[in-house]
Amino acid sequence: MDDQILMSKREAARMLSLSVRTVDNLIVRKELSARRVGRRVLIPRRALEEFARRDHPTRDLSQKQVGASDSNSGIKNV
Repeated sequence: MDDQILMSKREAARMLSLSVRTVDNLIVRKELSARRVGRRVLIPRRALEEFARRDHPTRDLSQKQVGASDSNSGIKNV
C-alpha cells in the first residue's frame, strides 16, 4: 500500500487512526482534500501525510466546564 497514490475514505481513516465519519467531517470542513472519481471519493496520500504533520487545535471547553461546575456546587449567591 506504500506506492498507492489515492486512498478510499476507509483506507485513509485506518491510516490516520480515525473513524470514516471523522474523515468525512474533515473533508467537509476542507481540512483534508479529496477527489471525486465517478462515485468514489479518494484522498491523495500526500494530503494525508500533510494533515498528519499539521497542528490541530482542540476546542476550548473550559468555559462550559466552569459554568457547569458552578451551578452544581450547591453554593448560592446572596
